[in-house]
Amino acid sequence: LLTYVRWRYKWILSFSTVLSSVFILLNILKPEIHDQTLVPALQSPWFIPHVTVYMFSYSLLGCAFLIGVAGLFRKSSLNELLPAADTLVYLGTAFLTFGMLSGAIWAKDAWGHFWSWDPKETWALITWLSYLLYIHMRICRKGSAGLLCFLLIFAFACLQMCWWGINFLPSAQDSVHVY
Repeated sequence: LLTYVRWRYKWILSFSTVLSSVFILLNILKPEIHDQTLVPALQSPWFIPHVTVYMFSYSLLGCAFLIGVAGLFRKSSLNELLPAADTLVYLGTAFLTFGMLSGAIWAKDAWGHFWSWDPKETWALITWLSYLLYIHMRICRKGSAGLLCFLLIFAFACLQMCWWGINFLPSAQDSVHVY
């Protein structure tokens, strides 16, 4: 399968190289586009690991979401799909946990407290608990395969609310997470 993918999509390497080169050249030739001072709370050594770990977890959990959607349409191969979703959810939730912990440490350093029940923090907790529910159901062998697929979709919807949906909540306008 890997040989087939390499043969069929040869253009991806060239495209990625060209796109990367454009961004590198922009950064070298126009460094002033990045000359924006960050607010003091974002000038933290926790910024990069916190955001990077979250983005990595989001990508893993996004793949689990796609498996959940595929599982709803391909019920015949659901038993083959769920173990892959399990691995993605286990890894994604581990990274999500580290992202929440690093965010709490960063918040303590920036604002003096680990948790403030900010809308973003609250939705992060709801997302985390949703994926923990999926893990619990898989380990305890509870729930049908269809229900597990719906749970993957629901958890990813919570993740989307946490990531960008809170920007549309009136209660989030004074949030420290709206930049």
